[in-house]
Amino acid sequence: MQSTDILLPWRDIMVDSVRRDVPDLSMRQWAILLSVYLTPGPHTVRKMSADFVIPKPAISRALDALSILGFIQRVRDPNDKRIVLVRKTADGALFVDEFARRVEERTRLSDLGGGF
Repeated sequence: MQSTDILLPWRDIMVDSVRRDVPDLSMRQWAILLSVYLTPGPHTVRKMSADFVIPKPAISRALDALSILGFIQRVRDPNDKRIVLVRKTADGALFVDEFARRVEERTRLSDLGGGF
């Protein structure tokens, strides 16, 4: 077994994703989207920039795209209007849930010895 064999299930998951009529997210957009949906908040540009060790403008550009898709929304912190919070949306939750189902399905096929 080669060390790259571990990547075959992820390759198949990615291929499944680009075949479907769903948005084609960059790795940065995926990282941000999954961080918002899978880790406790509050989520802010500043915090994500520090966590990912990338500049705030790079986070903002990815959030712009995710916001246009309706996967996240930006809202002002009611306690400090200078802070913009990044929040989940119903459309984003559905997108992440569907992706999780595809990963689960591919994992199950892999465990059964099929699909790869």
